[in-house]
Amino acid sequence: MEAILPHGDEPSPLEIPPWNDLKPQTNPVYEEAADIRAIKIVVSVTLGVTLLLAAGYLAAVVISDGAILLRPSELALERHEAYESLVNHPQDDLRGSGVVVCIVDSGIDTTHSDLADARMGGWKDFVNGRTTPYDDHGHGTSMAGILVANGWLKGVANEVELLVAKALGANGSGDDGVVAQAIDWCVSSGAHVVSLSLGGAPGILPFSFGGGDRGSGDAANDAIDEGVYVVAAAGNDGGENDDGDVAHPASEGSVIAVGGVTLQGTHWSGSSEGDNNGRILPLPVLLPRNDPDRKPEVVAPAEAVPVLLNDGSWGLADGTSAATVYVTGAIALLLESKPELIPSESAGNAENVETVKQWLMDSVTPQEGQTGHDDQYGYGLLNIQALLDASQG
Repeated sequence: MEAILPHGDEPSPLEIPPWNDLKPQTNPVYEEAADIRAIKIVVSVTLGVTLLLAAGYLAAVVISDGAILLRPSELALERHEAYESLVNHPQDDLRGSGVVVCIVDSGIDTTHSDLADARMGGWKDFVNGRTTPYDDHGHGTSMAGILVANGWLKGVANEVELLVAKALGANGSGDDGVVAQAIDWCVSSGAHVVSLSLGGAPGILPFSFGGGDRGSGDAANDAIDEGVYVVAAAGNDGGENDDGDVAHPASEGSVIAVGGVTLQGTHWSGSSEGDNNGRILPLPVLLPRNDPDRKPEVVAPAEAVPVLLNDGSWGLADGTSAATVYVTGAIALLLESKPELIPSESAGNAENVETVKQWLMDSVTPQEGQTGHDDQYGYGLLNIQALLDASQG
């Protein structure tokens, strides 16, 4: 680098003696002073870096309203591990490889670090027609993470091939007819399992009915007739606000309706009850349901479930939406272990779906004192390893 000098001055040549003429000058006082200066420099730099990191951390906390964006909280990681234990997630090599799962939701944010390894097999936007995956609400990203995350959080079956159909808008609502189109696309795109962390009923959950003759229930039943497994949320209107049955399309007979539990495995208070005895009023008319189709069929984690957020961070979420994806992942692991149950052009029909539902009924863990089906707790709590074992019997 050239020296910068006042205008008009010329640099004078430097006289450098031969190498063997250079003699080190030693002075203990100077050496000690140099060492002190070096230590001061190191300390100053270290303090500066520490202050910068602290400032960035505080800024992240303020911007995210208290959330830590660099990694999930210890609470989230602890709950993640506890829920894996609660549903008895297998510790073998099953990860859903070879199985195609389609999530119908608000989209997916593929830029999240925990989704870097997600095997995206297809995307369709039924709301805005965009060709690149995105999620302007966040719900879809959270649900996808429960299935395929492979970072701080680990999805239930994170080696599945993932299809994503965006059928819910930025406000989290959608039209039942659009959901039906999305389900049809999932099936035509080769999905083996369709996951519906959504649901509705007239005047209760966010669907517009009457927009067309074909609804999500019709699409779900057509999918099942082709041997595709359809898993749907029981709904979140439990307690005093319960309308008396699980949400639509989980209410369809062969759809697997999923209710929710707490970290202790008890019924989550927001999880919708099923009506399995039949009724004429209030509408809609319900016929009695028989095993293994009583609603909900199974329950899974639904309280403060660790999830991915569409701003690149992590959080906790309540609802039977999350519970649905745990069961979706369990079905994917089952199909990996029993590929003959995977629907295809040459094999796969509704009989396979009913067989799997029977295994679910036989393998779940009932609550203490439970005999038979419970309108809140279903047949029992999802037990993934027991489901796999039941399929081998």
